Amino acid sequence: MNIKITSDSTCDLSPELLQKYDVAILPLYVVKGGKHYKDVYEIKPDDVYSYVAETGEMCSTAALSIGDYIEYFKEYSSKYDAVIHVNLSQGFSCCHQNALLAAQEFDNVYVVDSRNLSTGHGHVVIEACQLAQQGITPQEICDRLAEFVEKVDASFILNRLDYLAKGGRCSSVAALGANLLKLKVCIEVKDGGMGAGKKYRGAYDKCMVEYITERLSDIGNIRTDRIFITHSGLTEDLVKKAVDTVKKCGKFENIYVTRAGCAISNHCGENTMGVLFIKK
Repeated sequence: MNIKITSDSTCDLSPELLQKYDVAILPLYVVKGGKHYKDVYEIKPDDVYSYVAETGEMCSTAALSIGDYIEYFKEYSSKYDAVIHVNLSQGFSCCHQNALLAAQEFDNVYVVDSRNLSTGHGHVVIEACQLAQQGITPQEICDRLAEFVEKVDASFILNRLDYLAKGGRCSSVAALGANLLKLKVCIEVKDGGMGAGKKYRGAYDKCMVEYITERLSDIGNIRTDRIFITHSGLTEDLVKKAVDTVKKCGKFENIYVTRAGCAISNHCGENTMGVLFIKK
């Protein structure tokens, strides 16, 4: 069967990976100054940072509507035997629910909840592509993905909490306290939602190395075919240090470095970085 894999823009896969796996991206909306922009295509994370710095106001993200999904699904369902769309976790957005409702208009559109975000979501997209290449049925692909999503380990270490505070996801007092104590907070994806994990103390580069080393400490129970290092605007030196640290922890066939899109960047701010991998 000729199966098309599509995804929300929140998967944060690089242009090279999207091209390699022929994935079609459906952009969420980023609302800046009351105007809607298409994520990836019309607005970039640096535009978000500039706006926050200049105005002190946050941007926000808006889900694709049922009508948006119907429009996109109509285009691809007519060209392919089946379309499998992988959504941002329904714990973060109504995108998944809207996509499910839109898919009811078609006989060959399947919708999968990644139960994740950023390249945790991206792992599910790539897995879908690889399964589609094996020639199995769309329903079997969906069934396998439902099991696979529970194996994705996604987390990030934040250099600053003011974006979370501005967005109402933590108190300004907590953000100030973390800043004064030089705490770097790890945010983990659990059960399709997000929660605070370990707090690291010290300079960001030191905390980043400690975070990566701890996340990958159980290397024997981690799939080594691919791992993502996803960041929201690190310097080249910090990216290199992150890559070198991952290499010290284990021998991965593919270490993909990707830049987080507007969704992660708008909520976490600059110098957020995560290692996202698959457990066995």
